[in-house]
Formats: sequence, C-alpha cells, structure tokens
Amino acid sequence: MLASFLHAAVIAGTPLSFAILGEILTERAGKLNLGVEGLMLMGAVIGFKTALLTSNPFLALCGAALAGAAGALIFAFLTVTLRSNQVVTGLALTIFGTGFASFVGQGLAGFVTPEQVKSFFHPLPLPLLSRIPFLGEVLFDHSIFVYAGYLVVIAAYFYLYKTRFGLNLRAVGENTAAADAAGINITKYKFVHILAGGILAGLGGAFLSLVYVPTWQDNITTGRGWIAVALVIFCKWNPIRIFIGAFLFGGLDIIGFRLQGLNIHISQYFFDMLPYIVTVLILIMMSVKDSKESSPPAELGRPYFREDK
Repeated sequence: MLASFLHAAVIAGTPLSFAILGEILTERAGKLNLGVEGLMLMGAVIGFKTALLTSNPFLALCGAALAGAAGALIFAFLTVTLRSNQVVTGLALTIFGTGFASFVGQGLAGFVTPEQVKSFFHPLPLPLLSRIPFLGEVLFDHSIFVYAGYLVVIAAYFYLYKTRFGLNLRAVGENTAAADAAGINITKYKFVHILAGGILAGLGGAFLSLVYVPTWQDNITTGRGWIAVALVIFCKWNPIRIFIGAFLFGGLDIIGFRLQGLNIHISQYFFDMLPYIVTVLILIMMSVKDSKESSPPAELGRPYFREDK
C-alpha cells in the first residue's frame, strides 16, 4: 500500500518538478518570475488543443513548450530589456495566462486526450530497474514523461554545478556587475534561462492536460504554479532537492483521496488546503533559518543598469 501511494505521489509531483526547475533556472539568472501559474496554463491548453488537432504527442509537447516560451519571452523582454518591475510583470503574466487558457479552452471541456497520445504516455516499466523491490514500483513504472522529469532535473544539476555555463549563470545571479565586467553576456544568459524556465513550466502544464487528468478543464493547474514558486525556496535553488519537494507535495495532493478509500472520513476541503498550509509553514521555517545555503541569489529581483556601475 505504501509503494502504491508513493507511486501516485511521484505522478502527482511531476508537473511540479518541471515548474520548480524552470523557476530555479530563471531565479539563478537573477529574475523573479511570479507568472509560473500562467505559463503552466498556457502550456496546458496549447498542448491539449494541439493533441486534439493532430493526435501527435510530439507536436503536443512542442506546442506546450512553445506556449511556455512565448509567455516567458514576454516576461524577459519586459524585465530584461525594458527593466520593468519583476513582481508586477510576473503577476500580470499569471493573469494573462489564465485568461489566455480560458479563451483558447472555450469549447474544449468534455473532450479527452486522443487515444494515440494516451497510449504514447502509457506507463512503461523500465527493464531491470522496475524489478527492484519497492523502489521499482515507486520510481520505475511510469510514463516516459515522468522519466523525462527525472532526466531534466539531474541534467540541470550537472549543468549548474559541473559546467562553465552553469558557473556563469550563477555568477550572473550572484553579482551581475562582476559577471558583466568578466565578459559574460548577461543579457543572453538572462534571456536563455528565462525562456528555458518558460518551456519547462509549459511542459509541466502539458503533463496535467495530457497525462494526469487527461482532459481539459478551466484552472487545471489549481495553484500548482504558486506552490512551485514557493518550493524553489524549499529546494534552496538546488535542482537535486526538487525530488524531495515535488514528490512531497505530490503526496499531499493525493492523500485525501487515499484516506477516503480507507473509509477515513475527513473533509476533502481540509486536504485541498493541506498543500498550501504546508507551503506557508515551509516559507516561515525557511525565513527563520538564516544561512548562506538557504539564501536566494543576491541579484534576485534587482534590475541591472550597466551605466550605474
């Protein structure tokens, strides 16, 4: 029973893992994007509509990624090129993404993901690994989308901490003026990683509409984008900790349904609140704990004016 619950928690946490990673890359570049919820919704609706029109899973994923990138490009242009307020821009992006999803999603309610797409994302046990007692069932009996989540998180860790490009990115986020003086193209790094963050958020939204639900409904993300922004702090801007944060909150997301199956009668509304309550508690705990490891990138949220340096 525990293995089955954790298996379901991994699935529920996968869209969060994509969104958290996208926000980590964005914040490592010194930009605070509060528009993750909007980006996820844009990716979800475009991915689902592309799937309906083409019945092609690859085109559906490309559509979701491009939708997320388009939203992120708006954020990047406003905050990097025009140096607009990052908080206001992110909030506006969430409002825009929510409205965009509602507009494009008109008439899609009741439709389900095409069978070709469903079969492509059907659980695929990994040879040998799926036979490992307990861990095999929990981690290695999923769809290819979940495995892709594993890979991008691990790849991002090595990128950030084992490559020169990752070092440059961290330098941009910690001291933009010094990185600029060292010859790093800070504008390019900011744009590239904001766009990468948007692509990942869009894919996280697509997981919901193509795999997890899989149908279209308004507000399909149900606040996961906001939780992802908060969990970046819990993960301490380190991709490898995403596995803990995303799957923990995946478990909180489904625990109500599991307890109901055991005839434990607790209001479902309490369990609907639980992920957000825990998010607030984590934010309080992380704000009280003062350490360099738990500190955000030094330039996070600050506009950079070269002429002032």
